[in-house]
Amino acid sequence: MNCLIFNNTPAHVHQYKHAVTRLEERGHDVLVFARSDEFTESLLSYHDLPYETYGERSESLHSLAYELPSHLYTIARRVRAFDPDVIFGKGPYAAAAGMFSRTPAIAVLDSETSYDHVVARPFVRAILTPSAFRKDLGSKHYKFNGVAESAYLHPDVFEPDPSVRDDLGVAADEPYAIVRLNAFNGHHDVGKRGFSLEQRRRLLSELSEHATVFVSDEAGDLEFSDLPAESFDLHPAKMHDALAHADLLVADTQTMVTEAALLGTPAIRSNSFVGEEDMGNFIELEEHGLVRNLESFEDVLEQSQELLADESSTDRWERRRDEYVEDMDNLTELLCNIATAYGDRQQQPTAGTATGVN
Repeated sequence: MNCLIFNNTPAHVHQYKHAVTRLEERGHDVLVFARSDEFTESLLSYHDLPYETYGERSESLHSLAYELPSHLYTIARRVRAFDPDVIFGKGPYAAAAGMFSRTPAIAVLDSETSYDHVVARPFVRAILTPSAFRKDLGSKHYKFNGVAESAYLHPDVFEPDPSVRDDLGVAADEPYAIVRLNAFNGHHDVGKRGFSLEQRRRLLSELSEHATVFVSDEAGDLEFSDLPAESFDLHPAKMHDALAHADLLVADTQTMVTEAALLGTPAIRSNSFVGEEDMGNFIELEEHGLVRNLESFEDVLEQSQELLADESSTDRWERRRDEYVEDMDNLTELLCNIATAYGDRQQQPTAGTATGVN
């Protein structure tokens, strides 16, 4: 079987990296298609995944529309040469590849606010989402228990490395917090916002009174010379180890908040996605006591300091995490089973591997 997988962001690399390895171990040929992006390619190389790039990463809807024809041409040409039996991805590229090659394409989605499911639905064979996904996408829609990040942070596939404290230069008993700042430059971020520059500076200043603070700034434009915080400068592949041992994550982004929840790390999330129309996975994680979704910046400051001052908070979060993952699907195994079902027998997954919503 030939399996083609689209990795357009660093999060996609993590989501599929174990599936790629396991499918190769089972004798299948796997090719990863990626957009040319420093962090995405760094992770692909780090994990020794077989990949090719099909174009630059677009930073706006305008540039995406301008570059789309050349991207699709490259994809169509390479897809015909690789001749896949099954395709995995998110959004229009995987759907288009399936259409070009008449191959079953499987979309794995977790954001109701994105237009990816609108674009992909007519052209894919199946759409796989977490059970908390709040939209019904029709007869092609299947759900799994848990979140997409279970593909790489399920206890069966991830064990944090304690030596990361040495890499960060923090002592065994030294509290530290990670702050993740979003660039808001993706097509799904149009009209959304997170912390302002003034709020970022205030947040880092107040957190530093309680813990060592490391900042992962997606845009890379935060100036640290007069701030009581350090840039997270380890290889991106080390982030989950660092996050697992952190005392707190504060973020105005999305994926790392879910990752923190699966690692048992107290997490606070604040951006303009938060509210009544928020994504189902964040509502579910908050109901399990693993994430705090806050609209008010003053609440972010107050609750961040409260959690850092509470020495029992990490133990509580780990107990809640353990309860949450008891019934969580291992998405890596599910992806491999679906690849085999579609790629080898050209049939839909059974209810034993994913739950159909219709």
